[in-house]
Amino acid sequence: MSAHLERQLSHIKKMILNQADVVSKTVADAIRAADDRNVSLAERIINNDRVINRMEIDIEEECLHTLACYQPVAHDLRFVVSVLKINNDLERIADMAVNICEQAILLAKEDDLVLSSYINSMPEKVVKMLRWSIESLVEMDPDKAEFVRRSDDEVDAAHSAMYQRVEDDMQKDPSRVPALVDLINISRQLERIADLAVNIAEDVIYIAKGFIARHADDPAPQSS
Repeated sequence: MSAHLERQLSHIKKMILNQADVVSKTVADAIRAADDRNVSLAERIINNDRVINRMEIDIEEECLHTLACYQPVAHDLRFVVSVLKINNDLERIADMAVNICEQAILLAKEDDLVLSSYINSMPEKVVKMLRWSIESLVEMDPDKAEFVRRSDDEVDAAHSAMYQRVEDDMQKDPSRVPALVDLINISRQLERIADLAVNIAEDVIYIAKGFIARHADDPAPQSS
């Protein structure tokens, strides 16, 4: 690898890790805003979304510049291509944090509705998955990335349980349906963040091993 390419790849890695840190904090703050009914924090997160959008554009431009000017191959090429995908996933995660904040502002008007009593440990699990996916990227650790993949079922189960409870409460008290729909939307955003954390983990596995893990668990096609 040329010294120029090495410096460029190091620069890209610093950019994506900085973006990951900002997004991870944004998700944690969005959950806190919803749980604490903190409208001012929710509004601040919504207004700051343009910062993450700018990060996404800058990282994409650096990656495309690297592909065009340095023509990396093998592991270096896998790294740049994966960063492009991770960059997009992180921006989408930030958008979902904004969605949580928008729901949080609506829920702040419902004094008797406690978010944590419905979604229990789901936010903690999602934040942990996101943190582990980022740590796997920092450390280039496919084992930690694989652990993120295995953790997704727990979040899916928590979302399903929460959905069932909300559905039951809607039947008991139809007047609460609008607020309970907001709860479902928050749970759905958390589930999607977990899915995107899995995407990041699978890209780490690809960078480290050159192995596409995304469909590794699918059954083999039947021969005709």
